[in-house]
Amino acid sequence: MLFDHARRDPNGLALTDGTRRRSWAEFADRVVHLAHFLRDVAGVRPGEHVATLMGNRVEGIELIAASIVAGTWITPINWHLAAEEIDYIVGDSGARVLFVDDAHADAARAIASRHAACRVIPVGDALDRDLVSSSDEPFDLEGPAGGNMIYTSGTTGRPKGVKRTRPGALGVTLAHQDVLGRNIGLDGSGPHLVTGPLYHAAPLMFAVYDMANGAPVVILPAWEERRALAALREHEIAHTHLVPTMFVRLLRLPEEERAAFSAPALRLVLHGAAPVSVAVKRRMIEWWGPILVEYWGGTEGGVNTLADSREWLEHPGTVGRALPSFEVFAVDENGSRRPPGEVGDLYCRHRTQKSVFEYHGDPEKTARAHLEPGVFTLGDVGAVDEDGWVFLADRRSNMIISGGVNIYPVEIEQVLAEHRAVADVAVFGIPDEEWGESVKAAVELVAGATGSDALAREILAFGRDHLAGYKVPRSIDFVDELPRHPSGKIYTRRLRDPYWAGRTRKI
Repeated sequence: MLFDHARRDPNGLALTDGTRRRSWAEFADRVVHLAHFLRDVAGVRPGEHVATLMGNRVEGIELIAASIVAGTWITPINWHLAAEEIDYIVGDSGARVLFVDDAHADAARAIASRHAACRVIPVGDALDRDLVSSSDEPFDLEGPAGGNMIYTSGTTGRPKGVKRTRPGALGVTLAHQDVLGRNIGLDGSGPHLVTGPLYHAAPLMFAVYDMANGAPVVILPAWEERRALAALREHEIAHTHLVPTMFVRLLRLPEEERAAFSAPALRLVLHGAAPVSVAVKRRMIEWWGPILVEYWGGTEGGVNTLADSREWLEHPGTVGRALPSFEVFAVDENGSRRPPGEVGDLYCRHRTQKSVFEYHGDPEKTARAHLEPGVFTLGDVGAVDEDGWVFLADRRSNMIISGGVNIYPVEIEQVLAEHRAVADVAVFGIPDEEWGESVKAAVELVAGATGSDALAREILAFGRDHLAGYKVPRSIDFVDELPRHPSGKIYTRRLRDPYWAGRTRKI
C-alpha cells in the first residue's frame, strides 16, 4: 500500500517523468498535501468532481492518488480532443477544479469561463508553493474513498463518464489496488514504464496498481519507438503496457536496430485496448519472447480476461479466458446464451458484485449496458469456445449490415493488414442503394508505397484470397494517416460520417 512503501524505502525512487523525480517519502507527502488542498483550499467535498488537462507528468498520478485519499472523483481529460469536446466533459462531469499544465492553460481558462463553478489551477511551481501551507495530517482510513471517472473514448459518439463501484472505506480501497495489480501480474517486482497518455484508463491505472505494490513508475512524455526501447533498457523496466499500434511501429524499425535491442529485466508486457493481428503478435513474441500478456476489458469493468503468450500461441487470436471474478458469455438478440463457438453480444458477469459501474448522470444508458444486475456488456461481439477462450469479432457499433448479412470489420482489417504495402487499415460501412451498406477500406501505406488503382486492385485481390467474397471491400481510400486514438482505437466516425452526410439513417 502507498504509505507502507514510504515507511520502508523513503529515499527510493517512486515516480519520475524525466524532468521531475519523487522519492517514496516525497510522493506520500505530496499526496496527503494535495488531498488536503482539494478539501481545504479548493473546497471540493467528498463525492464532488475535479479534472485534469495535462500531458504526461508526475502530477497526473499524484492527483489520482490524492483524489482517492480526499474522497473526490477525478477525470483526466484527453487533451487531443477539440475545445468543444473538452467543454462538454468539464460541464458533464461538474468539475469543481481543472488542473492544467502550461501547454493547456489558455484553453482551460477559456473553457472554465463558461462554467462558473469550475476553477483552473496550474500545476508546477505555483501549486508546489501552495502545498507547503496545506495540512499534512493523515487521513482516516475509515473515511470515504475517491476514484477516477474516466470518459470512454467516444469513437462513435459522445464520451461517457464511467464510475466504477468503489470498495468503500479508504483503507479498503487502497488495499484493493494491491490485489487488482497482482491479479494481472503487476506485483511491484520491478520498475513500470508508462508508454501511453495518462488520460487513458489502461496505462494510468496499470501504473497505479503496480505502484501500489511497490513498483517505481517511469513516465514517457510521449510515445516514440526509439525512446521507448531506450527507457526499457536504461531503467531496467520489468512491466509495461503497449497497444497494437505501438507493436506495428516497433516492428517497422530497421532490422539491425531490432536485433540489437535487449531488455533482460522485462518480464511482462500487457496489451489490449484494440485488436492486434495474428501476424503482428507472432512477430512480437518472436522478437521479445513469451512475455506478452493480452487482456480484454474496458473502463467499465477493468480487466475481464487474460491470455499469456503460451496460451495465445495455442489459441491464436484469443483475448484470453475470464479472470476468476468474472464469467464471460455470448448472447443472441433475445438475450439467450449462444452455444460455445457461436458469435453474439459478449457479456461479463461479476461473480460477487451486483453493481460494477454506472455511466455518470445517465441511468438509462447504464441500464442498456446491463442484462441484469452485475451482468454488463462493453459493446463487443464475439464468441466463447467450449474451453472458455474468448474470441472477439468486433464492436457492435462497428458492424456493417450488407444485404441483411452482419459483417465485422476487425476480421477484414486483420487480413488486409498482412499485405506488404499496408501499414494500417480501417474498414467501415458506407451507403449502398442496393445492399444498404457496402464495405469500404481506408488504407495507410508503408513508407515508399504510392496509392494507385493498380495497388488497390492488388490489395483487394489479396483480400479475396483470404476472405469470403461478401466481406471483401468494394473500394479503397488511401489516406496519409488514419485517425487513431492514442489507445489504438480508430475514430471510425471521422472516416464514416462524410459518406453518410445528409442522410437520415446511419446504417
